[in-house]
Formats: sequence, C-alpha cells, structure tokens
Amino acid sequence: MKIQGYFLLVLVLIMSVNFSGCQKSAFTGDDAKLKLITLDPGHFHAALVQKQMYRQISPNVSLYAPEGPDIEDHLGRIEGFNTRSDNPTSWVSSIYTGDDFLDRMLMDEPGSIVVLAGNNSAKTDYIYAAIKAGMNVLADKPMVIFPEKFDLLVKSFEKAGKNDVLLYDIMTERHEVTTILQKELSQVEGVFGTLKAGTPENPAVTKESVHHFFKYVSGNPIKRPGWFFDPAQRGEALTDVSTHLVDLIQWECYPEQIIDYKNDIEMHDARRWTTQITPGQFSRVTGLSSYPEYLAPYVDGGSLNVFSNGEMVYRIKDTWAKVSVLWEFQAPEGTGDTHYSIMQGTKSNLIIRQGPEENYKPTLYVESGGGENIEKQLRNAVAGNGRLQKMYPGLEIEKAGEKIWKVVIPDKYRVGHEAHFIQVTEKYLGYLKDGKLPAWEIPNMLAKYYTTTEALKKAGGSR
Repeated sequence: MKIQGYFLLVLVLIMSVNFSGCQKSAFTGDDAKLKLITLDPGHFHAALVQKQMYRQISPNVSLYAPEGPDIEDHLGRIEGFNTRSDNPTSWVSSIYTGDDFLDRMLMDEPGSIVVLAGNNSAKTDYIYAAIKAGMNVLADKPMVIFPEKFDLLVKSFEKAGKNDVLLYDIMTERHEVTTILQKELSQVEGVFGTLKAGTPENPAVTKESVHHFFKYVSGNPIKRPGWFFDPAQRGEALTDVSTHLVDLIQWECYPEQIIDYKNDIEMHDARRWTTQITPGQFSRVTGLSSYPEYLAPYVDGGSLNVFSNGEMVYRIKDTWAKVSVLWEFQAPEGTGDTHYSIMQGTKSNLIIRQGPEENYKPTLYVESGGGENIEKQLRNAVAGNGRLQKMYPGLEIEKAGEKIWKVVIPDKYRVGHEAHFIQVTEKYLGYLKDGKLPAWEIPNMLAKYYTTTEALKKAGGSR
C-alpha cells in the first residue's frame, strides 16, 4: 500500500482552556471551521474518531507521521470508511512522512486540533510540544504511562491554560449505557441509599475488565503493531486500560466534584503480571514473522511474556476502590471483551455483569441489601415517568432472583465501543461551542493519571 496514493480525512475541533477548566474559544459552531491534525497514528482509535463526518469539521486533514506500517494501517482504515456502502465518509488527507514530522507539524497553524492515538512512549512529550506551540490536543488514553512523566503532564495543563488551548482525553466508556444507568441509579437514594466507604479488603467499588489481543474491529481482524506488546512503548495494564476504570470510578462516585490528587488519592496496594503469547499467536495478530529486538527481554522459552495484567486497591476521598485489568489472546467464539462493576450502597448493590448468562452483553442488576423492599422505588425510578425513562424511553425492570432485578435495556441504546468515539466527539464539540470545559475535568484528569502512575510505582513497574 503506497501512502502517496491516499487522500483522506480527518476530524476534530477547536478550543482553549485555562487550568481551572474555563476556556476561551473562537469556535462558534459554524460548518467546517475546525481543522484536524493527526500525529503519528499507531492505534486504531485514531481512525475511529473519523468514523463519521461532522458538519463543524473540515474534511481536509493534515497527517504527520514516520513512514511505515502504522500510518499505512491508519490510512487503510480511513479508506474503508470512505468507501463503505453505508453512509461513507469523505475525508481528504494531506500527508507528511519525513523524519522531522513532529517539527513540521509544530509549524502548522496555531489553533489546530492534534489527535493523538498511537505509541505511548512519546505521547506525553508530543502533548507538551503541541500545547507549547499553541495547538489544542485531543488525546486517546493514556496521556502518560511513566510515573516520571507525570510532572510533564501537569506542566502541559498549566501551559494549556497560559496559551488558551484545550487538552482533553477521550473517555469513551462514559457513554456505555449500562455504566450511565449505574451512575444514575447510584444517585437515587430510595434505591441505592448512599455509597458505602468500604475497606481495603472489601472495597465499596470494584471494576474489572478482560481484553483480548486478537479481535475484530469494524468487521475486520485487528492488526496490532509489534510495539503494542512492549510495556515501554504501549504501557502496562495499570497505566493503560486501567485509565478507563479509574475514570469511571471518579465519574460515578463523585459526579461533577473536583478531586485533588495531592489530598484525595491514597494508593494502598498494586500488582502486575504477564500474559504468555506464543510465536504463532504473535504472528497472527501482528503479521510479523519474529519478535522485534526490543521485545527480547520479555521472551522466555520461545514465548513472549507481556506485562498486560494489573490490579490496584486505593482510596479516593472517602471511598475504597479496586481496579483489575486482564488480557487474554482471544475470546471464545461469540464472545468479546468483558466488563464487571459493582457499587455497594447502603440499600442495594448496583452490578454490571457480562458473562454467559448475559450472552456477553453488559447487563445491569440491582441487588437489595435485604433491609428494605426497594422494588417499588426501583420500578418508579426506571420504568415510571422519572428521569431515567425520559433519558432512555423503553427501559423496564425484570425480576432476576430473590431481591434481584435486571434493568432491561432496548438494543437501540447498545451502540457499541466504536460508536462511543463519535459520541465523545459530539459532546466535545458542544464544549467548544460553549467555550469551556466543566470545572472538574482538568483536576480530575490529573487525579486519574496520578492514580494510574502511582499504581505502577507501587507494583514495582516503574522504569
């Protein structure tokens, strides 16, 4: 595939922000006023931002990257969006692939939006360089994978405030319907009561996710770059996928409240371990015939040992929480990535399961703590004329056991992971038009990345 033969899209937005969350913005919501720049795309998430067109965003995108398979794969995904039969996109990309791609990008016009989703080893440096040059940054998680780079992330937010630009990360899981409903029900006192404090041994909130190296994206088998298996380039579970789970704990337990990482986070314990990948599995998912040299330290007996699993227990404000991330090579036929979550309240527990009984679809259960009959309040909250029914018409409650109820969610609300990127972008465009971010977003992003990097330090994984 020759890069020169591609002219494609890109999307994004324009914004500015100071450290407190307020921001100035020249964006008025007019059509095609925003310019997107994609920098060094190495993850398929960079393409998912462009899965549809947006009236506020120009179809013309600038792309800066080193020449190689990462950019070729990215362009192939955009071409797939442009040529699909159902609602094709019409992105047009101008591409620069010289060795000085970063310097060339920094010469681009101020006010552009830099989209970052790829190799994480330089991501924090990329962020700071773009912010310093007066560019806005929309970054896929994680913004930082090394504890020693956390201070540079803090500096990036400070510089963003001084330069009136916006730095923001893509938190797709906030748009998953069962998670939204779990959050909403935790605010219904008659159903949930109040959030328990928990203990390190029995945290009040637990979130676990299982992911797979080989899976299908947009109907095609995923191709992972070799660096995806290197903790020094991709990051470990504690600083990568855990970002989403830590974010959800903050977002659900303390909605719209500022979290001060210096005072509100205490890391209690953390650990990390590996997943073994055979040479055949590695070749299947990467297309490479052998392990690259940089993976040699992780090869034992011919198999690759990937630091892709992690667990942390920590205190956030008055709440004890636990986060676990596991990676396997491939899910059984008909299954996929899974999520488990529990919030323990004084009246009930709100639990998301995604196992065989749920046909591997995330399903929200409400389990009474036994002290009160909450069924009437639950039915009123979900299936009555209340806020949840207005948010998602058609919600129902179904008995699932003794003092256990299932929230029945119409399939039309289960849009899937890829569609969440569109939802994040549309919400972000609304922030741009408003000219500000919520005041809690920036301090809570810092709290989130402080939590993940402190977990890696606690587990002994810091380089």
